[in-house]
Amino acid sequence: MKGMFLQLSRAIPPALRCGIHSGTRPVSTAASKKRVERLLTSEEIYAREGKHGAHNYHPLPVALERGEGIYVWDVGGNRYFDFLSAYSAVNQGHCHPKIIAALTSQASKLTLTSRAFYNDVLGAYAEYITNMFGYDKVLPMNTGVEGGETACKLARKWAYNVKGIPKNKAKIIFAEGNFWGRTMAAISSSTDPSSYEGFGPYMPGFELVPFNDIPALEKALQDQNVAAFMVEPIQGEAGVVVPDQGYLTKVRELCTKYNVLWIADEVQTGLARTGRRLAVDHEDVRPDVVILGKALSGGVYPVSAVLCDDEIMLTIKPGEHGSTFGGNPVACRVAIAALEVMEEEKLADNAQRMGEKLRAQLNKLPKDIVTTVRGKGLLNAVVIKETKGQPKKLGANSVKTMHKLMFHKDLALACRVTTTAAHKASLFTVFGTEVSEEEEAAGRRRRSGGRDVGLSLHCWMERRKKKKKNDQEKWDHNGSHRNLSLRPQNTERSFCMSYKRIQTELI
Repeated sequence: MKGMFLQLSRAIPPALRCGIHSGTRPVSTAASKKRVERLLTSEEIYAREGKHGAHNYHPLPVALERGEGIYVWDVGGNRYFDFLSAYSAVNQGHCHPKIIAALTSQASKLTLTSRAFYNDVLGAYAEYITNMFGYDKVLPMNTGVEGGETACKLARKWAYNVKGIPKNKAKIIFAEGNFWGRTMAAISSSTDPSSYEGFGPYMPGFELVPFNDIPALEKALQDQNVAAFMVEPIQGEAGVVVPDQGYLTKVRELCTKYNVLWIADEVQTGLARTGRRLAVDHEDVRPDVVILGKALSGGVYPVSAVLCDDEIMLTIKPGEHGSTFGGNPVACRVAIAALEVMEEEKLADNAQRMGEKLRAQLNKLPKDIVTTVRGKGLLNAVVIKETKGQPKKLGANSVKTMHKLMFHKDLALACRVTTTAAHKASLFTVFGTEVSEEEEAAGRRRRSGGRDVGLSLHCWMERRKKKKKNDQEKWDHNGSHRNLSLRPQNTERSFCMSYKRIQTELI
């Protein structure tokens, strides 16, 4: 197995160096400062982070130090496919040369002015992105959750100034199973106990409807105080849950009918991931507000954006919303470069083509283990059936099939997926581009022109219905209780809200 590892010669990053003093007395001051340096081991890196860092994440035991294109390397020199791609943030590939060049060029010239002044890049970026997506205005922010917060503020402001909803009565509807971050507003719309439990009281004015349920949505929109409906075109964190064809078209029709803003959360699904620029483009519909993030950054600098037309955007006046770093010159240059890469390298076309190939091959896996394959473009999921007792492993043929999909012989984080009843889910990413038959036959994966779009393959287990005395959670929102069912209505569309990773290991 060691022979599969790619050992690389590389410079030793200062952050990974550990100084060891010599046991002999130095002969000079200069000599006394000399140290014998060595790399920290993976275990030492885990221990250091665990000792000094907050414990709000539980990473897999891999210490990475370098990335390029579709690959990452750990501190031991082992090469991996990036099976995660930072949840779409590095769709263009790690350290894309054009994006890095834009970053370094601007960073050596002007990094931050604050919005107290104009800079010579923000206008160029605003013009570029609004022309690309066909909206009047853009409001630049930094992170995806800031984009969601901004969209909610715009919706409320529009509700009071344009729709005429009474003061402090505006409501925003969300779909159950949504995920758009972990701020107080984001967790107030969540149905995942691991996100909201212990952080109450919650944001008032947020209500929920089942995802992919048009009758329930129409009933909710009939409330005259509803300002907006915010939804992911494909629910990512919930397990790559793809709605029925026509769902987004009907959402557009209903929001227009009831004078409600449609906010499309395209932070994870947008920018070529699903085989289109935006996931809503699969149905040729236009939301009132679009939130972008992740891949807008090219994986190198936090960038997010909210797009909408003047009627909505201009309801917010100077001083009512902003960000110290939002719209800074470096972020703007990076975002322009990231969007240019998406267009120039036809990443949406690649995602569409490779997604079709992937799903065709995944559908060949044993149906007694992989019960469902779904997705669009290179955002895909397989549903793995829960097993009893001892872990049930994919057979050799199944492993070979999955391995073939990767077109690679190097170390892979999920060549074998071991599931037990205690493990709820696994999320990993494979990058894909077209390869020659010779490369595929040889079992190798090489980059063949341009950078690659990441593919997220979520392995979700079917969950059995368990009898409980109380299968509903009561929340207190602004003094009124409402019931949120946490039990799946359908194992194909509703999954455990709190999950653990499936164990992954190399065969």
